[in-house]
Amino acid sequence: MPFRTRHGQTRDLLSLVDAEVRERIEEAVDFVSLDIVVQRRRARGLPLPVADNTRDREEFDAGVLGLLERLTNELASALPPEQRQRLNPDGPGDRIDRLITAQVTLAKQLPDYWQRFEAIRARHTEEQGASGGERRGFLARLFRG
Repeated sequence: MPFRTRHGQTRDLLSLVDAEVRERIEEAVDFVSLDIVVQRRRARGLPLPVADNTRDREEFDAGVLGLLERLTNELASALPPEQRQRLNPDGPGDRIDRLITAQVTLAKQLPDYWQRFEAIRARHTEEQGASGGERRGFLARLFRG
């Protein structure tokens, strides 16, 4: 019996798994980055970000890039040097896309990827001045959908 897929989606199991992992990582990084922007603005009494505001979008994109770079640097240090070299987050193309691809690779190679992700997220959020409590269960909320 073939796997159920959406229209235009590959039917190869490994590709489906990679696509699902990529989607979850993108959602998690977006969630963390937006949460940081919102918490910092609330703490300063500033208006919340608006999707069609160029400055708000730039702030959000910078947060996404910063978090992805931190995740890649910290998580890659857990890999042996030969595996670390294969991540190649500095190759051609869109930087965020390359960093997401590196995260998918790390998620497949590190059995405790999501626990490490959560620990880095907590430190990153705190350092960005947006602790907002511990935010425990954020991954559980994210993965329910």
